[in-house]
Amino acid sequence: MATNITFHPGAVTQDERDGLLGQKGATIWLTGLSASGKSTIATALEQHLLHKKLHAYRLDGDNIRFGLNKDLGFDQASRVENIRRIGEVSLLFAASSTLSVTAFISPYLSDRQLARDLHIKAGLPFIEVFVDAPLDVVEQRDPKGLYKKARAGEIKDFTGVSAPYEAPTNPEIHIRTDQTDVAGAVEIIAKYLADKGLIASASA
Repeated sequence: MATNITFHPGAVTQDERDGLLGQKGATIWLTGLSASGKSTIATALEQHLLHKKLHAYRLDGDNIRFGLNKDLGFDQASRVENIRRIGEVSLLFAASSTLSVTAFISPYLSDRQLARDLHIKAGLPFIEVFVDAPLDVVEQRDPKGLYKKARAGEIKDFTGVSAPYEAPTNPEIHIRTDQTDVAGAVEIIAKYLADKGLIASASA
């Protein structure tokens, strides 16, 4: 870690930025097994928020690995670094008064807690959404054929098969995607955001 650096604070406070832009920032962190529905829900949620004329941006696990995290693999150390970086990036978006929607397996409790702690320290909301579906359900979905390859030993360190997934113990939102469709999931998240004063309610 570099030691010859100094943090340069801005001239605009968070409250002032939020007031000028007319919006509060937050990170909505979707976590769950592959094929649980994270990316689909995140995409629909981003669209919903943008249609409400809100600043929102989606960070997706697959897409991020084409650029920012293209140097990382899927071993435990790489997974930890992947989520560390995303925690920092989502914080920057939230600090810019944007609703940052992230969709990452993020399998380890400690890594998600690190991302949460970053936001707590900055005084910014961190909303963990457990996108939950039983393993047998996601294996039946398997849109990319990844579970099949993992079961055949073609993919190492695959979450839920040959690598662990540590489910959230106390998420802000818990969505069972074997019981709720995408529209219903977006409605649940939007209601939570409205109840917390982060967006206007549907009736407003």
